[in-house]
Amino acid sequence: MFDSLLFELMFVIFLGVVSQWFAWRLRIPAIVLMAIAGLLVGPIFGLIKPQESFGDLYGPVISVAVAINLFEGSLNLDLREIRGFSKPLLRIVTLGAFIAWVAGAIAAHYLVGLSWAVAFVLGGLFIVTGPTVILPLLKQAKLKTRPAAILKWEGIVVDPVGVLLAVSAFEFIQFINKDVTLDTLLLFAGASVLAILLGVGAGRGIGWMFERGNVPEFLKSPVVFAVVLFLFVLSDEIIHETGLLAVTAMGMVMANMRIASIQEMRQFKENISVLLISSIFVMLTASLSPETLLSMFDWKIIIFVASMLFIVRPLSIWLSTIGTDLTNQEKTLMGWIAPRGIVALTVSGYFTNVLMEKGYEDAEIITALTLALVFSTVVAHGFTIGWFAKKLDLACSDCPGVLIIGGNPFTTELAKSLQDLNHNVLIMDNSFERLSDARNFGLMTAVGEVIAEQHEYHVDLTPYPVLIAATESDSYNALVCSNFVHELERKSLYQIALHHGAKSKYNQSLAGCILFNQNMTYYHLNGRISRGDVIRKTAITEQYPYTQYLHEREEDTLLLYILKENGDLEFYLPNTELKGGPGDTVVSLTPPTKEILKVQDRLKANRAKPSPSKG
Repeated sequence: MFDSLLFELMFVIFLGVVSQWFAWRLRIPAIVLMAIAGLLVGPIFGLIKPQESFGDLYGPVISVAVAINLFEGSLNLDLREIRGFSKPLLRIVTLGAFIAWVAGAIAAHYLVGLSWAVAFVLGGLFIVTGPTVILPLLKQAKLKTRPAAILKWEGIVVDPVGVLLAVSAFEFIQFINKDVTLDTLLLFAGASVLAILLGVGAGRGIGWMFERGNVPEFLKSPVVFAVVLFLFVLSDEIIHETGLLAVTAMGMVMANMRIASIQEMRQFKENISVLLISSIFVMLTASLSPETLLSMFDWKIIIFVASMLFIVRPLSIWLSTIGTDLTNQEKTLMGWIAPRGIVALTVSGYFTNVLMEKGYEDAEIITALTLALVFSTVVAHGFTIGWFAKKLDLACSDCPGVLIIGGNPFTTELAKSLQDLNHNVLIMDNSFERLSDARNFGLMTAVGEVIAEQHEYHVDLTPYPVLIAATESDSYNALVCSNFVHELERKSLYQIALHHGAKSKYNQSLAGCILFNQNMTYYHLNGRISRGDVIRKTAITEQYPYTQYLHEREEDTLLLYILKENGDLEFYLPNTELKGGPGDTVVSLTPPTKEILKVQDRLKANRAKPSPSKG
């Protein structure tokens, strides 16, 4: 429909990003919407045909996008994260991958009727999950730390392993058929090892240059970007499909070198990955032919997909984790969640062409099989991971937990009120002494520097999607909020009011949302606690509406937040009006007058009681 290649490229990027936005708004898996968008504009309505339009550039563009995305995922594989569960993870990515490979090949041979040669290539290809699909699902589901970390590591590590197994099976087939010699087979093995060594060397080299200041800050991300592309292409030119091994090794090495600017590079790569994943997934689905789409509904393919979902994956997880400390709930969840994505789709196209050229006519069905498995797993796992995790008690609480930075009298009272309302709350401070009052009240506390990288692996921050910075330093509060913008939405980052004279120093984009009102600074809030002010909870009902509460409240009452009937928290902000309704609870900081009167009335009532007679 569109004659302009540039317009078609922009249209694909636009569709991908819009799909991501709608998925965020509707709280559904983004990959599902991206796939639907691609199918609508491609095989269904025929608006675009990326594979025809891009021609020879189509394959390289997708391959490079996969490499960048895999590197971005491996850049998060810090070995400190797997302390305590390295044994089950190692079992899953080795023994589990092998079991899934063999079982998948058996299913492809007996259920679909593929030759053993094609079946083993397909079995290796189908063990991959990959960061393109698993990472968005983990963010959506908010799993607890251990199952989330294992699924993330498996998805990233097994991605190149699965491709390597598929290529190995293909090379071995050619060796059996005497299409290649033993020397060629050994060359492939050597090239795979070389790719890993190149990745390790590139990662260490880049890290060494960064640590010694040989690369300026503004060039660090572009340099890494360029090296990743060069390394991937170089390895792939030596032996096809080994480039993924190289970039994964490079990312893991850099992730564990404790490079000071690693977080900035992660953000840069993640921003690029969002664009690439969105665009590439739309391109892949839009390039499918109507015939391929209809072939997905063949009964043999449906039975094969069902066996992969309900037999092969659970079997590989349960058998490979025997003797580990994984709970049955964790094994059940991991045995269900294994969505396939971009890597499986792209590499399957390569093997379809190569195998058919070698005379394996049954390889023609590989694309339809891959497409059916990708769509089925993305939809099934995307829509069920959150529900399933909750049923297995492996998801964080629905109630938004609050992380409070700064131990002081006011934050202690605020945390007590949140805990009384059944919300997770954690107070963190780098001083053990400043947390003494919070510990005495039985509140959750953590001593440490929240913006220090190593603290991420000592305290699980997943249950706390809301952050309040409430230390005596305005600049530190702003720094904390700025540091967490990438992980939390800005509307969930709060800090107490700036001190007089400091308001002109900070741009609002660098700080969190100011809480309560512009005059309630650190000293004002703690001063009110010192003079005896108390935090009061007031229930709003049909008989006592919110408007009446506002009219009758004491003049010096400071409104803090509203606990909505559905469990959501809404904090009062300057120049922002909140609306309360029946079932809501308004929490406020009030003068002690009423509390003193209540105590006095109670004392008078006790005095008025007649003394018990002595018999």
